[in-house]
Order: sequence, then C-alpha cells, then structure tokens
Amino acid sequence: MVPNVDTMTVLADPVRRQVVELLSEGERSAGEIVAHFEISQPSVSRHLKVLREAGLVNVQVDANRRIYSLNPKPLEQVEDWAARHLAMWHRHFDRLGAHLDQMEAADLDERNKLRGVQHANGDDDDAR
Repeated sequence: MVPNVDTMTVLADPVRRQVVELLSEGERSAGEIVAHFEISQPSVSRHLKVLREAGLVNVQVDANRRIYSLNPKPLEQVEDWAARHLAMWHRHFDRLGAHLDQMEAADLDERNKLRGVQHANGDDDDAR
C-alpha cells in the first residue's frame, strides 16, 4: 500500500517533521509546541493545521488549550512503504556483492594461472 501522497508532501516540510518528532515524545499543548520554534505562533498554527488535516496529529480542546498528539497510522504506512523499498535495495546490493565476489574470484583464478605460467617459464630459464 502506498502511503497517502498528502502524508509524504506534508512530511516534506522540515518544520512539520520537527513537530512530528516533538509529538513522538508525547502530547503537547499548542503553546509548548510554539516554544520549540523560532517562528511566529501563527506560522506554527498553520503547520499544525496542515498536520491535522493530513491526519498526522490529533487535537483535543481542553478549556482554552489545544492538546496535540501524534496519530501513528499514517506514519506506519510511510514506514511500510519505506521498508519495501529498503528491502528492494538490499536485494540489489546483495546481487551486486555476489557479482563482485564472482569477478574477484575470476580475477584471482586468472592471476594464479598467469603465475603458474610464469613459474613454468622461470623453471625453464633456470634449467638453461
């Protein structure tokens, strides 16, 4: 399953990734999240709105505070997608490693054959 393209697009922004990292440690109020950034409160609020609309964060209203928490489901989809691609690359690198091992073995065989010919020629030179 391919993760929602919106999830990938949303996570492409470094501020949003930092918010996700922060919320991975636990729930935070909007004010606590804002305090971690050197950008304005309205800018952080816009990022939180984008994360909420993409389903990456949940928000609970507690009196006059908004408490944000991470929704792991979209991130699990991204993890599954990345794991499949990582497995593909491991297979490619394993095949490349096997091919390089074969090339090295063939090269070693060739060098040993050449040494054998050189030793044979060397022995003939000694006999003269």
